[in-house]
Amino acid sequence: MPGFASPVDVATYGEYRVPPGGARPLYRFTGRITADGSSGFAAEPGRYHLYAGWFCPWAQRTTIELALLGLRDVVSVSYVDDERDARGWAFREKHGPDPVNGFTLLRQAYEATEPGFDGHVSVPALWDRRTNRLVSNNFATIGVDFATQFGQWSNGVETYPESLREQIEELDRWLGPAVNKNVGAALTDPAARTILLDAYAELDARLAKSRYLLGSQLTEADIRLWVTLVRYDAGANAARTINPGLPEYPHLWAYARELYQLPAFQQTTRFDSFTDPEATVPDWDLVVERSYAVIGR
Repeated sequence: MPGFASPVDVATYGEYRVPPGGARPLYRFTGRITADGSSGFAAEPGRYHLYAGWFCPWAQRTTIELALLGLRDVVSVSYVDDERDARGWAFREKHGPDPVNGFTLLRQAYEATEPGFDGHVSVPALWDRRTNRLVSNNFATIGVDFATQFGQWSNGVETYPESLREQIEELDRWLGPAVNKNVGAALTDPAARTILLDAYAELDARLAKSRYLLGSQLTEADIRLWVTLVRYDAGANAARTINPGLPEYPHLWAYARELYQLPAFQQTTRFDSFTDPEATVPDWDLVVERSYAVIGR
């Protein structure tokens, strides 16, 4: 029988707290997968397992990559429960057990890698079946490694092409702080709200002239932005405290819905895992034909 953690019990265990910053990094495991194995972690089918969370935009970046690249049979995935107490993320009946190690708490994977682990237990977390340890819990590099090191088994889609990598990272230096990491702050901080809405307006203008953020090719840049957009009106902006909603930006909204029609985006999304009970979620299935002035660059 599969093992599951007991129900979330904040009264007994307390609430989960992200450890304060200190000498040791929040995302402590930073191993990299390489096609030639020079990093110590060679790209191989069946070797790696991704611990993810349906609720988590950072984890969804990596699961979208696997789906887009046709790697879902190469790297296995399981999902932690949507709620946690001080024990951290756990495996419960809603999303199934840990199929690799039989852990009931994700913390066990961290402690197996570093005995006495006292850091942040986060998803995504990439497990290596061969060495029985976590390779990485760095969401940024996990997705890039999926996109660049598993070409032998992928379907040939390129989401992080060498010719666009500098532009992808340049966009991330803007959109990371302005949008992805700023949505929560925009609820209460007028300056953060202005930065976010200005970014949305600029993105709307950009997407009036381009199918994707960098022209005619869907890239890692689109994935990084989209996981925040799909959660915006369901989560942080559920009460429309920040603005009336994503549909205020017609080109950005049409772009986001167009991406949602792709199986890799739709099948890795579970609205019930991140939607506020009071939220009115726009119709993501309502698709209109997009038009833009310029295709490609």
